[in-house]
Amino acid sequence: MYKDYFFKSTIILIIGGFITIILGLIIKVINTRLIGLEGIGLYMLIYPTFSLFMSLSQFSLPTSVSKLVSEDKYNNKNLVFSSIPIILIFDFILIMIILGFASFISIDLLKDSRCYLPIICISLVLPFEALSNMIRGYFFGKQKMFPHVVSHVIEQIVRMILTILLVPTLSEIDLVYAVAFLILVNMVSEFTSIIILLLFLPKGVIIKKEDIRPQKKNIKNILSISIPNTNTKLIGNIGYFLEPILLTSGMLAAGYSASFITQEYGIIAGYSMPMLLLPGFFTGAISNSLLPVISKASANKNYLYIKRKLKQAISISLTIGLPVTLILFLFPEFFLNLIYGTTHGGNYLRALAIPFLFYYIELPLAATMQAMNMSKKVMTDNMVGIILKTILLYMLSLLHIGMYGFIIASSINIIIVSISHYFHVKKVLNRNN
Repeated sequence: MYKDYFFKSTIILIIGGFITIILGLIIKVINTRLIGLEGIGLYMLIYPTFSLFMSLSQFSLPTSVSKLVSEDKYNNKNLVFSSIPIILIFDFILIMIILGFASFISIDLLKDSRCYLPIICISLVLPFEALSNMIRGYFFGKQKMFPHVVSHVIEQIVRMILTILLVPTLSEIDLVYAVAFLILVNMVSEFTSIIILLLFLPKGVIIKKEDIRPQKKNIKNILSISIPNTNTKLIGNIGYFLEPILLTSGMLAAGYSASFITQEYGIIAGYSMPMLLLPGFFTGAISNSLLPVISKASANKNYLYIKRKLKQAISISLTIGLPVTLILFLFPEFFLNLIYGTTHGGNYLRALAIPFLFYYIELPLAATMQAMNMSKKVMTDNMVGIILKTILLYMLSLLHIGMYGFIIASSINIIIVSISHYFHVKKVLNRNN
């Protein structure tokens, strides 16, 4: 039964992911053409802040809901609907924080006053992002991937249409307005996604007061998963948030100009990294399918099955990731020109390609650890990796090696975290065999 669900879910997610990635690439190409290198650099300067608050807005409740629903031991309606007030209250706090610190983040940390308006726009997206992912968590737990795929594809189409219609006009008025809109368009696309997902809920569902009222046991179980997962994401996103700040400070001290730093960072984050993450949707699909399956197997203490499924997941991930990595390493400029119409970032892409192989191992291992109630270990591994990356990033940025300090620090982080995950999982599985 597990096998059928796992492969069926993976295939659906891969097909949906492929469609989504094509649409995403089209959107990135459109964005690049419409707002140019300067606009991409500004957007990527803001993106770590955007990513930080988007990650925090969910409080890892979608992952908690997915895991607990998959175990099939609880009142699923109560799990989902009683979590919504919690996540909305948390998002309201985040919105207040953004509004209060937007000026400080843009001027004092990111050193660019143009970031202020886009950062304000982030606050409007938070509740929509959180709610759509909460509902997705329910469907992932039920191993029903089709609603996620449909909603995600439609979400991308909405984003693309709005971008094409409005970004050219906004760019003519002010580049900042165009970049702010690229943040704000997520609010509309996520709202669309929520509507689509609700249409897939079981017919005749009646929400009663007891479904919304939090049950102490359910909340305890949810928070026991969400808190360490949130801490993990918080650590990762704080590191990501500090990334351009420390990089800019270090390289300015080393004598590089602000315009050079913004442009080169935009090239890595806007061109090189997305190219490496292209096959990531395969790995993401495998990991998302793995979580509910391993959760149920772990609840039944079926460790031999867990070991077999993890090996299959890693094998599939590397089968896809290895040839893609090799091709990108050998012909980086060709593919950058094919997709983005530029050869900028080819040298960075080649330098990152080989270390990025560990990324295809890390995601399935992390999903397995979360499913086996090892979220605290995931948090610890990521904390060590991010601390090491942050220290190295600043130290290396002081040297006259351009952006290669950032590349070295990022590569070491991926390798350290992946190896740590592997040894933790191996220890548990060997102990229970």
